[in-house]
Amino acid sequence: MNQKNAVIKTKNLTKSYSSAHAVQEVNLAVPEGCIYGFLGPNGAGKSTTMKMLLGLIKPTDGDITVLGTPLVRAGKSAKEKERLSVLKQTGSLIESPSYYGHLTGRENLEILCTLKNVPQSEISEALSIVRMEKQQDKKAAHYSLGMKQRLGLAGALLGHPKLLLLDEPTNGLDPAGIQEMRELVRSLPETCHMTVMVSSHLLSEIDQMADYAGIINKGRLIYQDSLLRLHEYSRRQLCLRTDNNSRAMAVLNENRIDCRLEGGFLTFAETADEKTAYLISALVKEGIGILRVEERQKSLEDIFLELTGKQVSL
Repeated sequence: MNQKNAVIKTKNLTKSYSSAHAVQEVNLAVPEGCIYGFLGPNGAGKSTTMKMLLGLIKPTDGDITVLGTPLVRAGKSAKEKERLSVLKQTGSLIESPSYYGHLTGRENLEILCTLKNVPQSEISEALSIVRMEKQQDKKAAHYSLGMKQRLGLAGALLGHPKLLLLDEPTNGLDPAGIQEMRELVRSLPETCHMTVMVSSHLLSEIDQMADYAGIINKGRLIYQDSLLRLHEYSRRQLCLRTDNNSRAMAVLNENRIDCRLEGGFLTFAETADEKTAYLISALVKEGIGILRVEERQKSLEDIFLELTGKQVSL
């Protein structure tokens, strides 16, 4: 991944507690204008990493550069002035949203405007983006979990940030709420001209939201590239079972088909229908009985388990 236009860059980012590494030598590169899915099982180090990016947790070691500004070098933080300059251009929703239950949605946002030194004229725009215009005068304590998440997102959008960090924004939502939040997140790069980094332990969520993905497991970044590249790992395969697999493999190799024997099946990359028909015909001519032909494709969950050595499950 090209780091030249990266909005977030880290080098050997590490956070240790006693002798245990919560995050170990993570090298992030989040491209500008994309939705970057930060994926991993619970406890993998997602929240810790995002908190370090925001300055909420001090790294043990490593470098952090956000929006072109070095914030941490070899574990040492930059000057407060530089950090505040970056934070003014950054919105975040980490863990559960904070709010005053006895105040309305709009009143909560008015307080945030004061804290952020942002004009209150931005509130209506933020409420419109998260589709909460009709609920803005309702007390936050009476909001559903989905509405609370949207209120938190509206607060993060105040000030027109260039970068938005969302930590598990769909966590605890019902299917309708998940779909609504997913659509909101997907619209942000185009409608608000921002880069979004969103974490999740659900691979299917990242697959439907993100352009790029980083997969973290046990504190280590084990994959980072486009979702398109990740899907290439799930290319279709043909699986063939015969009454003489060793002889069948020799025939396929003679026809320049690279195959392997797995669980009683000969597996090889999917070919055109005409080529497949020719290969089966060639096997039959050699007196080899065809017992079964299957088309298989690995799911993203299977790929995740392969990448993590089947140590964890989503």
